[in-house]
Amino acid sequence: MTILQITVLIGLAAIVGRLRRGRQLALLAASGTAIFWLQPAEPVTNLGFWLPVATLGVTVMAWALTSLPEARAWSQTWPAMAVLSAVVVSVAAGRSLGLQWTSALGAPRWEFTLALLFAAAAFVLACNYWRSNSRLLALVFVLGLLAAFVVLKTPGLAASAGSWLKSVRPESDRGEPGTPLAWLGFSYVAFRLLHTIRDRQSGRLPPTTLTEYVNYVCFFPAFTAGPIDRLERFVPELRAPLPLQDPDWLNAGSRIVLGLFKKFVISDLLAVISVSDGLVPYVRTAGWMWVFLYAYSLRIYFDFSGYTDVAVGIGRMLGVRLPENFAAPYLKPNIALFWNSWHMTLTQWFRSYVFNPLTRRLRSAKTPLPMWLIILITQAATMVLIGLWHGIAWSFAAWGLWHAIGLFIHNRWVGLTANRLPMWVRSPRGQMLSRAAGIFLTFHFVTVGWLFFVLSTPDLAWHALLHLLGSG
Repeated sequence: MTILQITVLIGLAAIVGRLRRGRQLALLAASGTAIFWLQPAEPVTNLGFWLPVATLGVTVMAWALTSLPEARAWSQTWPAMAVLSAVVVSVAAGRSLGLQWTSALGAPRWEFTLALLFAAAAFVLACNYWRSNSRLLALVFVLGLLAAFVVLKTPGLAASAGSWLKSVRPESDRGEPGTPLAWLGFSYVAFRLLHTIRDRQSGRLPPTTLTEYVNYVCFFPAFTAGPIDRLERFVPELRAPLPLQDPDWLNAGSRIVLGLFKKFVISDLLAVISVSDGLVPYVRTAGWMWVFLYAYSLRIYFDFSGYTDVAVGIGRMLGVRLPENFAAPYLKPNIALFWNSWHMTLTQWFRSYVFNPLTRRLRSAKTPLPMWLIILITQAATMVLIGLWHGIAWSFAAWGLWHAIGLFIHNRWVGLTANRLPMWVRSPRGQMLSRAAGIFLTFHFVTVGWLFFVLSTPDLAWHALLHLLGSG
């Protein structure tokens, strides 16, 4: 997001946050409009319009599949459908009203859009009253989400999909051939939807109206870059927003200013000297390679945590306290604590839906594996999937595997040294030195791992690693 976009969203939050009546529907309209406004222009005509429509569509479908009977009353559903329909039709009609940003989306004629909305409403009604195959429908829905995720996160598939869409829409003339699709916010939307579907199947999902559900999934402060909230935590504050006194406004404002400073001052300055594909071949000494790698390590933290600060601040203006995503991760003395404080909501999601279920499955097998092997398998699977969440490429898989190895070594080290450390290590001075050494080692382990994350080919990563070791 740009500073202008963030400024507009802050103003929108200030207006909606002061409402006493109709707040949820106003927030729904604001979030729905923001999804269209933030979506970048696509090379395929009208795709910039249809991708946000698809976001709202899959969200409504997920609610229809997961909602409980007490939340499906038509008197509770029709206001949300009316607001979403008004948002979509308004954006589609924007070109005739001279709204420049709607023209960039390539919005189609409003008649076709209206017909689509009637079809969506019919689908919702069908799902509400035809529940006998809900598990099958949920399975098909999840597989569809995962298939879309694979296409969007695989550069070759995303480029091929973009080329194919341009071939069937010859009037599309924006962008180069093979320009990949960019479905704004899909990763975070998919994670929220998968969370609710899984919790509905396990009986843990609370009843929520369509308005509450769409506000949870598409909450505009956290839509583009997280954090990944949980429905059961979000909805109570949506129903009874936290009060906003003068200190609360001050705290929210200071958090936003801090985030903007991190992102648009510190991170953008560090970007100039951060390690990259184009820079690595021209670095001649280990010292400069370390400088450029340190710059990237700090840049990615300030960039991501800056956006999180902005999201938390804007959310607080709306009476919602979003979960924290970072807690001084580079000051943690071991890799396990690092991952408990880096992108915490993503880590917690994978712990809940990948690591813990896989661990339980392996431990309850008829012939259980050795515990050390279970730990290795579950940590490797979880971290590689976290890597692939950023993009389906060897580099992200290698980055995830790097951290899995670090976590496994740490786990084994803790197990081997428990109650076996010399007495001087347990003294206050020894603990201080041990913590300092742990922070130093953990930071450098994480920093070296960023090579796999930022560089696109094995040759470049290996070349950079040799330079770091003074062997390039």
